[in-house]
Amino acid sequence: MFDLLTGVRILDLTTIVLGPFATQTLGDLGADVVKIESPSGDLFRAVRPGRSRHMGAGYLNCNRNKRSLVIDLKAEAGRALMMELTEKADVLVHNMRPKAVNRLGLGYEQLKSVNAGLVYCAAPGFGGDGPYADEPAYDDVIQAASGLAALNAGAEGDPRFLNTIVCDKVGGLYLAQAVLAGLLRRSRTGTGCYIETPMFECMAAFLMAEQMAGRSFRPPLGGTGYDRLLSPHRKPYRTHNGYIALLPYSTEHWQRFLRFIGRDDLAAADWVVEPHKRSENIGRLYQIVSEAMPAQTTQDWLTILDDLDIPCSPVNRLDELFDDPHLKAVGFFREFDHPSQGALVAPRSPFRTEDVETRPDRPAPDLGAQNAEVLEEYGIVADRIRALVAAGVIGGGSRE
Repeated sequence: MFDLLTGVRILDLTTIVLGPFATQTLGDLGADVVKIESPSGDLFRAVRPGRSRHMGAGYLNCNRNKRSLVIDLKAEAGRALMMELTEKADVLVHNMRPKAVNRLGLGYEQLKSVNAGLVYCAAPGFGGDGPYADEPAYDDVIQAASGLAALNAGAEGDPRFLNTIVCDKVGGLYLAQAVLAGLLRRSRTGTGCYIETPMFECMAAFLMAEQMAGRSFRPPLGGTGYDRLLSPHRKPYRTHNGYIALLPYSTEHWQRFLRFIGRDDLAAADWVVEPHKRSENIGRLYQIVSEAMPAQTTQDWLTILDDLDIPCSPVNRLDELFDDPHLKAVGFFREFDHPSQGALVAPRSPFRTEDVETRPDRPAPDLGAQNAEVLEEYGIVADRIRALVAAGVIGGGSRE
């Protein structure tokens, strides 16, 4: 944990992956993130594998550097408690649909009335001013709606999902940026703000940055789609004994590669040397690469391409990352003992800093494990905490 956001108080009402991924990033940077959960807990706690009912692997890897507080927001006393906490918070984040959050009385206008400096960030599935505003959304839905599943179609043209929750995680990065921007604005103006980062719009913006292509112009200069990425020959290339990825990009890269494989004629060709023409013919070049690669083994190609200073990589399986020499050198996977889950290993935060103090990471919290600790810090006295527990307004504490 890096002391970059030390002192920033975040109330985190998010669930599943998008929001928790964002707030874990903010927690890694030093913010005090209080994860506010329902009595049944974040649904992602149940995703397997796991040693207990309330602490699956996915939850563990999206919720470090947070504290868990269980509040029944369906109870009037729970909502009143939430308003009190908001008075002393810097940021509130959620990924509820507009109708749901307003039904709880926790919309921006309601909370702004008790804390004018609150940075309020919402990450619903769809933007609040569009016809889909109150539609439910998860990663698979947004992969389909955004065009990603069609973009990732197989050889037969069938749309396919990526084997990762990419929309949630991309949306989480947008959400974390929004929180930081809101905090910066508040430091300059003294006032809070509302920032919305809808999954659909975030993913459409993410994809269309390069895929707008010809539709970027009026009148259009062609259709959507970045030709380099859509070439059927853009793929990990088969070598004599495996696969490799490589990307000659600059004119110099292509000339060095083509000369090495004995195609000096192409290395001097106008359509290769001139970047605009090369872009229009990139599929032809990728086909030439594909035909050349089986002549050498993967390891031979890695040595050759390194000597040619051409970007390349072996095609790793996920299990092979644990033995990757670079990840080992930077201490990427860390072993630690969780207070309830025992011995674990997890990827660390990807950040690296200098001249910044650090603290040990907090492991992902058990449900309601910090109820009293958090409430006392927010000014709720012990007698009232006991009364709230007795009334069932706060709870948790399960390690099963």
